[in-house]
Amino acid sequence: MRYAESKYRTVAAFLPERHQLRQKGVKLVFTNGCFDILHAGHVTYLQFARQQGDALVVGLNANASVQRAKGPDRPIHNERERALVLGALECIDYVMVFEEDEPATLIGKIIPDVLVKGADWAHYVSGRDIVEAHGGKVVLADLVPDKSTTNILATLKGSHHA
Repeated sequence: MRYAESKYRTVAAFLPERHQLRQKGVKLVFTNGCFDILHAGHVTYLQFARQQGDALVVGLNANASVQRAKGPDRPIHNERERALVLGALECIDYVMVFEEDEPATLIGKIIPDVLVKGADWAHYVSGRDIVEAHGGKVVLADLVPDKSTTNILATLKGSHHA
């Protein structure tokens, strides 16, 4: 658990590190999400994101923003637990929790070189303008069919008998 927790950063703590990474020529990749019940689709997506550069930052929606986006029954796991699970994945270098509904403020502070989002968000990628204005690029990742937290929860609800 100690190792996974060591990947968690506040923005303030990360900014000096970001400066050092930039000086070393490290290509920083950013993606974000709720990652409430981690599944094969998430892992495939996160591995793809990491392959787009040298280090991966995952912006993790705080509990309140997950609830606003997904409803009163979510998240299933609190942000500390979700950050711990994400931090245990080898493909992730840093985890940062953000309170807003969108990660644009966080993206504006860390200025990643690559912004990865699922292809289902092709119509709108929060922070695209910031990344592209700094010479970075946006990469859309294909989704793994039939793999989603929503589907998992629906399956679990359907398997309970009154």
